[in-house]
Amino acid sequence: MGAGGGAAGGQAGGFSAFVPLILMFVIFYFLLIRPQQKKAKQHREMINSLKKGDRIMTNGGLYGRIVGLDADTLSIEVADKVRVKVNRGHIGALLQDAPAKQPAKNDKNSDDLKSK
Repeated sequence: MGAGGGAAGGQAGGFSAFVPLILMFVIFYFLLIRPQQKKAKQHREMINSLKKGDRIMTNGGLYGRIVGLDADTLSIEVADKVRVKVNRGHIGALLQDAPAKQPAKNDKNSDDLKSK
């Protein structure tokens, strides 16, 4: 009877040894794997939504405007009459046009200019 009880205790001890490993995997999943998958999904959606006229930045740091689309490549214009073909996977970001800065109504400098 003593041998049977020892074997059952060994199995329970073996499973409890895997509990920290399982917890580490769960922690890695929520801290590393899941956010990376979410970011990759957002990048895929951004690449699929690109259209002519969008301003982009490549992973290499080139800024340009899309002038042509193919299945795997984009033609971007980086300067007047300078076009470059880039693989869709190497698009880093879709840029938003910055609105023109308007002076604040309570700006002291503009008030001083008006009074003079």
